Formats: sequence, C-alpha cells, structure tokens
Amino acid sequence: MEGEPVNVNEFQELARQALPKIYYDYYSGGAEDEYTLKQNVEAFQGITIRPRILVDISRIDLSTTVLGYKISAPILIAPSAKHKWAHPEGEVATARAAAACDTIMILSYRSTCTIEEVASSCNAVRFFQCYVYKRRDISANLVQRAERCGYKAIVLTVDSPRLGRREKDIKNKMVNPQLKNFEGLVSTQVSTDDGSNIEAFDANTAFDASLSWKDIGWLRSITNLPVLLKGVLTHEDAIKAVEVGVDGIVVSNHGARQLDYVPPSISVLEEVVDAVKGKVPVLFDGGIRRGTDVFKALALGAQAVLIGRPAVYGLAAKGEYGVKSVIEMLRDELELTMALSGCPTLNHISRKHVRTKHERPRSML
Repeated sequence: MEGEPVNVNEFQELARQALPKIYYDYYSGGAEDEYTLKQNVEAFQGITIRPRILVDISRIDLSTTVLGYKISAPILIAPSAKHKWAHPEGEVATARAAAACDTIMILSYRSTCTIEEVASSCNAVRFFQCYVYKRRDISANLVQRAERCGYKAIVLTVDSPRLGRREKDIKNKMVNPQLKNFEGLVSTQVSTDDGSNIEAFDANTAFDASLSWKDIGWLRSITNLPVLLKGVLTHEDAIKAVEVGVDGIVVSNHGARQLDYVPPSISVLEEVVDAVKGKVPVLFDGGIRRGTDVFKALALGAQAVLIGRPAVYGLAAKGEYGVKSVIEMLRDELELTMALSGCPTLNHISRKHVRTKHERPRSML
C-alpha cells in the first residue's frame, strides 16, 4: 500500500502485511463459520443517516463523559488480548495512545504487559476487564491490583462460560504466550500436542461455568469500583443487569469470537437501551470501522463505543502512532458526520437521525 492509510480498513491491510499469519488470524478471526463476524460490520450498512439542514455547526463538540470521566470523543479502547503479538511495546503503547487522545483504555486481563506496567506508563483514566474463575482468589487478586493501581472501573465479561470455537486458531496450532498478570497465581505455561492451546489455557485457569446473577454481588463486595457487564445482547438480560445493581452495560457479542450466529451487536443495541430506560449508561462494542458507524450507534442510544480490532491493527502497523491515528481517524470522521448531519454536539444526535433497514420513511408513517 502506497502512502499513509486514510481509513481504518487500510490499517487492517497494513496489519495483515506486518504480522505473521498465525497472529493476524488470531486478531481478525471469529467463531466457527464467522457469520456474526461479517455481520458485525455489514449490519451498519443497513442503517442510513437522516441529516438535518440549516443548523449552525460552526463549532462541533465531541466531548462526553463515561462514569463521570470526561473524554474528548465517545470512542474507547475495548479490551483485547496479547498486544505484544502486534508490537513489542504491547499494551503500554496502546495505553499511551489512548492517553494522548484523551480517552479511556479498558485493559484486558490477558494483557502481555502487567496491570502495574500499564498503570505506570502514563497518566490517564483506564478500566480493567476481567472474568470470574472457580478459584475466586485469582479474580480477587486481579481486581484488587487494578484498584490499587488506580483503574477506575471493572468491566466483567459475562458471555464466556466456555471459550468459543475459533477454528483458525485450532488450525494454526496457536500457542499462548506467558501471561504476566497470572504469574504466581497459576501455571502460565501450557503445552498441548493437539491443536490450539488457547482452550487448554482457559481450562487450566478455570472459568467458573456456574457463574450466575447472584455472583455479581460477590464481585461488588471485593471492590469499591463501579462494575460494568460486557456481553449483554437481550432485553431480558439488560433488565436483570439493572436489577442486580451494575453501573453500566456493554452491548457486545465478544467481537463474534464466542457464539456464532448471534445477532450483530448494532441490531440489538436499541433493544438493550429501551430496556435500561436510562438507569445506567450503555456502551457499544462490535463492528465500528467508520465515524458514521459511531454516529449510528450514538443515535440508537449508546453513550460511547468501544474499538477493539481497529486499535490492534493500528498497533501492528505503526505502534503507538498507529493506535493514535486510528482513534483520530474515527474522531475526525465522526466530527464530519455530525457537521453534515446538523449535530453540533453529541446531545443533538437523536433516534430521528437514523433509519434502520426495515423502517419506512417517516413521511409514510
């Protein structure tokens, strides 16, 4: 590719060229047939924008708050694993890019830099993502280390009682790196002679398959930090999440890496937002590749969006500068979309600014 990339999709191609196939497949791949993986991106094409004209857009303000923390634009870094596979500086480079863009990074529990290393790399607001294990002391250790290091919220992933079947990793005989956050807690070296050891690792660290709604109370009891649930896709679960007292919801299908043939995240966002009725913030994760995608998610009720793969592609292509460039590209595209749609602030973006695939034009209603 000649010249600098001009959109996020071009960063993906640069990442494909830069990475060994086994690593690129890990980042880009999904579960089984990868139907939902494709739909996560393509579903945005079924949503059109209804711009308003003759609005004063001489000043555009993209700033917002998440859990009371002000950020420059409604674009956060989603938790994703093993950034050192993409770049030698790993999550530290990603964290610095997020800080430079005045936004929030959610650090994955499976980071290749430790909770402490990322915390000391720069001064910024960041959240920590975790799971609950059968050995609750492992979860408690990670959560409490994050709290001591100044992380501002815990993002509990709840869509993974078991690991999804990621066939590219199996074919590639993917072998996990040592994960430094777990040193001294469990064996961080797993060997297997048959296929990927990704699944073997998770079996060894023992996700708690009995995890249920009552266990949210346990998590809240071991930390003073707000707790968000990541992986909500239905009206029913959104209502239940509010009932058990979570502080926020992330609409997400895990980047289509868990259960294939679930709906694309954007198609269920409004369902979750309607269920929550404004009681807690709803964030969105899945398929964001353009500023117009961000705009559509905000119009359907999200307070902010998360980007996972785009950040990793930027990291693989150009390190910290690449991550920063990806965030800035999406931010600039969002600003232009807002201007051309007649929305000088995020508060001006409403449900009336988009039409979903099966809606009739308003003149016909």
